[in-house]
Amino acid sequence: MAEKPSGGPEAASNRSADIVAAAARADELCDAAFAGDRRALARLLTAVENRTPVAEAALRRLHSQAGHAQLVGITGPPGAGKSTLVAALIAELRRAGRPVAVVAVDPSSPITGGAVLGDRVRMQAYASDDGVFIRSMASRGHSGGLASTTASAAAVFDAAGFDVVLIETVGTGQSEVEVAATADTTVVVEAPEMGDEIQAIKAGLLEVADIVVVNKGDLPGSHRTAAQLRAMLSDAPDRAPRQGFPPPKSPDVLLVSAATGAGVAELLAAIDRHRLSSVAALNSDARLRRAEAQVWAVLADRLRSRIRALEEAGDNADATLLEAVAAHDLDPFEAADRLISRLTGE
Repeated sequence: MAEKPSGGPEAASNRSADIVAAAARADELCDAAFAGDRRALARLLTAVENRTPVAEAALRRLHSQAGHAQLVGITGPPGAGKSTLVAALIAELRRAGRPVAVVAVDPSSPITGGAVLGDRVRMQAYASDDGVFIRSMASRGHSGGLASTTASAAAVFDAAGFDVVLIETVGTGQSEVEVAATADTTVVVEAPEMGDEIQAIKAGLLEVADIVVVNKGDLPGSHRTAAQLRAMLSDAPDRAPRQGFPPPKSPDVLLVSAATGAGVAELLAAIDRHRLSSVAALNSDARLRRAEAQVWAVLADRLRSRIRALEEAGDNADATLLEAVAAHDLDPFEAADRLISRLTGE
């Protein structure tokens, strides 16, 4: 059955007015934010995080202005010192006069939905620096170590003129590979003696690394951990990838002490080298994968929005489908096919 339009001419007129108002507000925020107004930039990021119509209008406008910043993903297990490393990188970048933005993702409570945005607390030393903007955001249950709007927030910073955008993941384990589809350079942070060798070299997280950092390099065992990682990763290029996947990487393994600053300058130099050496790849495979992820994310949101619009119009067929799946009277695949049929009218 074809989807019925909800409302009449008056409802359509109201929707058009809302779209125009959202576009006007988006232009206002973008103009102010790109002129250096930090409050406007914060409001624009809040709109993006809340997925408002203003956010969509703004992201449509700024897409052509983005694509210049260096997006650096910082990921790794809890306790590896990611936030301390991010703070050390900020200091090094500011010494070089480079403006830097940070998107720091914190886990959300599965009960209240709230989050302790600890990364902002750790980086308060830069609160008054106009060349630094730190945005903490809750994951809101999104898997993969990022929030669902992390890439959009990074795009806002990119268009606003920040030279580097550091993206720090939640830090919940070894499934945080989504950052590789968002960042130009992925830095995986490990710490010495945090588990046995097998735990440290599990496939997945390390396989997306462009650079591996053994943090807390002043602690006993750090050189041993770095040597083990180098030995394991040295044969990565010899492993055959699955069909349709890029070849395995052979990342640098660096020893760093974020707390003392030792090795941080070398890490930043390695990040810059990776960006220069991967320009050709980023213009093809990596950028295409990022574009694909962006389009699919928008498509998923569009489908959810259209289904919710049907609900608001009084069509509760999807609730009935869910009840049937929960009662095992209908399988999820058939339910999904029926929802698609309702949206397409086929």
